Amino acid sequence: MSKKILANDGISKSGIEALQSAGFEVLTTNVAQEQLVAFINEENVSGLLVRSATQVRKELIDSCPGLKLIGRGGVGMDNIDVEYAREKGLHVINTPASSSASVAELVFAHLFGGARFLYDANRNMPLEGDKNFKGLKKSYGKGTELRGKTLGVLGFGRIGQATAKIALGIGMKVMYFDPNLQEAEISISFYDDRSMSFPLRSSSKEEVLKAADFITLHVPAQKDYVIGKAEFGMMKNGVGLVNAARGGVIDEVALLDAIDQGKIAFAGLDVFESEPHPEVRILMHPKISLSPHIGAATGEAQDRIGTELAEQIIKLLN
Repeated sequence: MSKKILANDGISKSGIEALQSAGFEVLTTNVAQEQLVAFINEENVSGLLVRSATQVRKELIDSCPGLKLIGRGGVGMDNIDVEYAREKGLHVINTPASSSASVAELVFAHLFGGARFLYDANRNMPLEGDKNFKGLKKSYGKGTELRGKTLGVLGFGRIGQATAKIALGIGMKVMYFDPNLQEAEISISFYDDRSMSFPLRSSSKEEVLKAADFITLHVPAQKDYVIGKAEFGMMKNGVGLVNAARGGVIDEVALLDAIDQGKIAFAGLDVFESEPHPEVRILMHPKISLSPHIGAATGEAQDRIGTELAEQIIKLLN
């Protein structure tokens, strides 16, 4: 069997080294989607590694009989026809634990920035800071603290729980809704090896939406919106909302209406309904904090992802 692995959306140096030391050849060429089948077959690739950019659908799986493994560097596998691949006898792997802390920290980058208007201040200070310093100071002078507020977490898997740890650590109350997890024990470890545990119970979605001062989504891609017009109607006025999960879980038209009506104070978006071409109204809105799907894009997370993928590939294909 071929020992060639194509990391089409990249892989960390640590992952490459681990694979090479086990006798694998790692190709890091970024092959365009329409040329992928030909490349895999010509190069006799046995393992294809992707992130969120490359699509691995039935047609590709059927057209590449030499492919033995598909790996997703990260959590969500909605860009892969997972069940079909497994029915065909392929190994399908991902790295659900590796990026949790990085995504959670990005959520709080958006929350801290949103609570103090940094997303807008950073746009306007370069334009007006030298001429209108006092005016800008007045505009951005009504910030709020996160401490003492309630964070509502929709979806309480690994990333939701990692986000809850930061929230508890800075003195927030955490409520969560997850139909698959009624109870959770959140253990927070500190730098000096001390730790504290917090037992939490799932509330109803409606209870979380009504009580939360800030809301963050950590749910997989799905057919229907998780947050739409009806859900915005349940929220307090002036809520901050962050989505670093998947584009399409929030109705963006309803979101813009909710912001313009004052229901939502600010939104932080790392993912978008029409990604990779987000709507201009979203990109230009002065109350939306933006990042280009970088939740897992830290050196530490990518190292963990690469190493974890390598370990699984060596176990499965060696």
